Amino acid sequence: MANANSPKSSASLGQGVPPRVRFCPSPTGNPHVGLVRTALFNWAFARHNKGTLVFRIEDTDAARDSEESYDQLLDSMRWLGFDWDEGPEVGGPHAPYRQSQRMDIYKDVAAKLLEAGHAYPCYCSTEELDARRDAARAAGKPSGYDGHCRDLSAEQKAAYEAEGRKPIVRFRMPDEAITFDDLVRGEITYLPENVPDFGIVRANGAPLYTLVNPVDDALMEITHVLRGEDLLSSTPRQIALYKALTELGIAKSTPAFGHLPYVMGEGNKKLSKRDPESSLNLYRERGFLPEGLLNYLSLLGWSLAADRDIFSIDEMVAAFDVTDVNPNPARFDLKKCEAINADHIRLLDVKDFTERCAPWLRAPFAPWAPEDFDDAKWQAIAPHAQSRMKVLSEITDNVDFLFLPEPVFDEASWTKAMKEGSDALLRTVREKLDAADWSSPESLKEAVLAAGEEHGLKLGKAQAPVRVAVTGRTVGLPLFESLEILGKETTLARVDAALERLAA
Repeated sequence: MANANSPKSSASLGQGVPPRVRFCPSPTGNPHVGLVRTALFNWAFARHNKGTLVFRIEDTDAARDSEESYDQLLDSMRWLGFDWDEGPEVGGPHAPYRQSQRMDIYKDVAAKLLEAGHAYPCYCSTEELDARRDAARAAGKPSGYDGHCRDLSAEQKAAYEAEGRKPIVRFRMPDEAITFDDLVRGEITYLPENVPDFGIVRANGAPLYTLVNPVDDALMEITHVLRGEDLLSSTPRQIALYKALTELGIAKSTPAFGHLPYVMGEGNKKLSKRDPESSLNLYRERGFLPEGLLNYLSLLGWSLAADRDIFSIDEMVAAFDVTDVNPNPARFDLKKCEAINADHIRLLDVKDFTERCAPWLRAPFAPWAPEDFDDAKWQAIAPHAQSRMKVLSEITDNVDFLFLPEPVFDEASWTKAMKEGSDALLRTVREKLDAADWSSPESLKEAVLAAGEEHGLKLGKAQAPVRVAVTGRTVGLPLFESLEILGKETTLARVDAALERLAA
């Protein structure tokens, strides 16, 4: 492959012609963030250009595909807020949109390619192919398919079939370089010796990805293919196949290609489906907002502005241009992803925030009994919690002290906060709080501040044992607002319980 590093141009975006793009995942396992990034860029491209997004399911691998994964894909798309113009549950003029329901189409196209001479039967066994590849490598030559069956006579074919050999179908690549203008990477050229003839149908008649993907793109009139960099090497083969399909009247034209950069994980390795941080379900379970996650994923190869990381999905759609995508690998940074999600949590309307937290305030996430949940206390504490959370799942630990009969003590936190003299301090704090005005957090702060001064402590040192006694933790939501919401009776009872524990 040669890359001319020519400047990328938006000329191939076809101004004036609404584009048709596709998102075509395989229903295998849980959706991963790399898949979501691809879906996002396709969706944003379609919406920005007032085009059509085709959602297609590539489910021809019966051994790995499952209905459970298919359902998860659709559920994930809906959760992320993606809509599609053609595809499952929507329909469209090119239905069906599941490859497993299009097998007759692929069989017919393969037959036409054979008849026109664009493809041919290949009878080579795996052992023969391996032996010739080894010999080519030993001779310092390209080790791809050597064209052994390209021009077999009828007699040679008959002889192979008499041996009981079942041929695969190979596509006949042209003996010339293939050059295309990648929307992300500029002009790229592949030399013919690096792109040998390739299989399109297995010996059992099952079509391969190398056939079904471009055939579906052709029949569904896809104008732009935006996909991962890992598929770049298949592009010259697909371009050659498009030319053949166009000659046969199956395709109208060859789409423009744009190959999105790798998403890298730890150790400069591509983030794979096996990496824990790649699972979309993980982010849903932890309580990432769809808009927060999508904001971060959009930054893996693209940016709205050099000095701006936080923006809405609508702002992304308004500005998105695939030619602005950076071809260099993008590293997935979980901490930055969390920070961006925290910003989006803070941007929510408080009512919206309380509603989105609802799943984590009930079983199986909530450790308190349903009857102990107090909605008035929750509504009062929510604004204070909203500004301190990275993900929604953190709400459970932040507010559990309000709804549990007693706080859950972390032994390390207890030991850290309860220094020598904490019992005397807590007795003074109790006296001050008992006499305080509980109508505002400021008066409670003054009570604890006064108690600390009597013991020669500043507010920070004085409030530490109070926080642990009442909430069970050394850090958390604003203390005095929390005490006010918890109430005088419960607060004093918890201080008493802490004093008993210290005495014991």
